[in-house]
Amino acid sequence: MLAVWVLIAVGGTLAGLLTARAADDVFAQQRAERTPVRAVLLTGAPRAESKSYRALVKVRWTLADGSTRTGTTLVDGGQKAGSTVMLWTNTQGNPTTQPPSGTDAAVEAGFFGAASALAVTGLTFGAGGAARWWLNRRRIDQWDSEWDLVGPRWGHKTG
Repeated sequence: MLAVWVLIAVGGTLAGLLTARAADDVFAQQRAERTPVRAVLLTGAPRAESKSYRALVKVRWTLADGSTRTGTTLVDGGQKAGSTVMLWTNTQGNPTTQPPSGTDAAVEAGFFGAASALAVTGLTFGAGGAARWWLNRRRIDQWDSEWDLVGPRWGHKTG
């Protein structure tokens, strides 16, 4: 049991820290590679009753090298053709999602780290429980074998 608790403490902590660090590195890379550009709507977005309504519309944007691209992106409903929206692009100039801010990335990396630590803890605890069950089963079988040898000697009464 001591080995299980040491593995839980050390393994869970290590897994959590490594996962959080890896996630934070990925988010930092996304922030470095993705850039915002202004895009012009080529088609309008229909208006809807819901404020959270988003429509897929055709847009045109210009990259830093001066080349122009067209594609589709989601915008809030009710926007008219010709209006501008902010569009995030990757290193190839294709539309992508906005990278998480430093704070959002830290929180998300923390959640990933905690989930990883809990997963290692659960697996270790389960493996320890299975090992304990197997050892107890083996010990009971050994006691049963010993009882078969010693038990008949106790059955005779002395006089």
